[in-house]
Amino acid sequence: MIYAYLVILILLNACWLGMVPFTLPGNWLMVISTYLFVWWQWDRGVFSWPLLIVITVLALIAELIEFFAGAGGAKKAGAGWMGAIAAIAGAIFGALVGTFAIPVPPFGTMLGACFGAGLFTWIAERVSGKEHKHSIRSGVGAGTGVLIGTLSKFAIGCLIWLLVAIAAFWP
Repeated sequence: MIYAYLVILILLNACWLGMVPFTLPGNWLMVISTYLFVWWQWDRGVFSWPLLIVITVLALIAELIEFFAGAGGAKKAGAGWMGAIAAIAGAIFGALVGTFAIPVPPFGTMLGACFGAGLFTWIAERVSGKEHKHSIRSGVGAGTGVLIGTLSKFAIGCLIWLLVAIAAFWP
């Protein structure tokens, strides 16, 4: 019966992984589900502590990458600190608006986050007195950074899912 439970865990984690492109905490839900499974089936000893630590650290790294990618993209394109902070706020706001404005999962959320980061960065750079061309370059850098951050988070989520799946059935 343990193998049926493990298959359910792997399928549940795949559902959580599908939430990541929506900028939702799918990686953390995979980690929490795995921890709950370990607690529930403690006497079976299916997953090791090193695996649990690795997937937790990977989820933390993925969150940090996603959170700071927009700001990093804006800074790399020449934005100031106000533009970098605007990229973070714009990505959050844009993801929410994009989810409802473009109801094509997960593209609306991702496009909204990228566009929001770019738009907010462009506005912040223009308000701070930068010329239009420079502001646009900073906005594009922020939008690109958000896209790279979300894709990186998804890639790390795939690694978390794969590690749990392999460990579930490894002898």
